[in-house]
Amino acid sequence: MAKTLLEIKEALQANVGKKVKIQANGGRKKMIERSGLLEGIYPAVFTVKLDRDQHSVERLSYSYTDVLTETVKLTLPDELPEEA
Repeated sequence: MAKTLLEIKEALQANVGKKVKIQANGGRKKMIERSGLLEGIYPAVFTVKLDRDQHSVERLSYSYTDVLTETVKLTLPDELPEEA
């Protein structure tokens, strides 16, 4: 992933509406994996609309700083493996 907040924001902006995979730090050495559509890009945060059949929460938001500090790891569409 990119090295600055601006680069992260630009990379996400280019992938709005595409499927992404998220790995978020759940505390106590737990990683939470989710997938959904990259929905919105805002000045301080971005939102992901989760796959409804898999998750009870409809949307999540994360800050670009979370990605920069690797609290949240994103896999963008060009990095996802092809589905058969």
